[in-house]
Amino acid sequence: MDIDPLSLDIADRYKLLIGAIVPRPIAFVSTSSRDGRLNLAPFSFFNGVSSNPPTILFCPANKPDGTQKDTLINCSEAPDGLGQFVVNIVSEAIARRMSICAEEIPYGESEFALSGLTPAPSKKVRPPRVAESLFSMECITDRILRLNPGAPAGGNIVIGRIVHIHAADGLVNDRWHVDPAKLAAVGRMAGLGYCTTRDRFEIPWGKAALDAPNEPRA
Repeated sequence: MDIDPLSLDIADRYKLLIGAIVPRPIAFVSTSSRDGRLNLAPFSFFNGVSSNPPTILFCPANKPDGTQKDTLINCSEAPDGLGQFVVNIVSEAIARRMSICAEEIPYGESEFALSGLTPAPSKKVRPPRVAESLFSMECITDRILRLNPGAPAGGNIVIGRIVHIHAADGLVNDRWHVDPAKLAAVGRMAGLGYCTTRDRFEIPWGKAALDAPNEPRA
């Protein structure tokens, strides 16, 4: 099958992307408006960019009417936003409450209150982190790339420099390795699907991978 993505409508392009690009990590992004109204929303177009400087990105699409989501406004530089945000990693224990935060609620109402999650003070940015998250990254917005401004579902790329990290006690060892079993991160699949990270395997790098005895399980 050969597919020309531009021949499809936006919804069908989206289905293809979220069905094939899996599993996707989830950025649970907490932000604040300039007047202190809190926002908390999940985004699964998210990943690390660089360790030097420590940088991540996530991608909030425009609303169906082409306007910006609250998260994007809050991440923007002044005068519209603070230019700051926190990415909280989603573990199994808070997965349902993360999903609640996808609910459309009026501007100014807080998803923290809706979900019962706890805003905890950050160290270097104004938006709070999620206290229940085991790993949170405080970020300063480096730049925003608006791929289709004003268009319904138009893409936006928010690039942020990590300025502080919160990790739960016992999650990170003295060699700076994160324990994946304790983190129990959740990944995003298509539709309403999610996956856990409980099943893991190792493969050597390079040519040694050809001689690896253990194959991924079907």
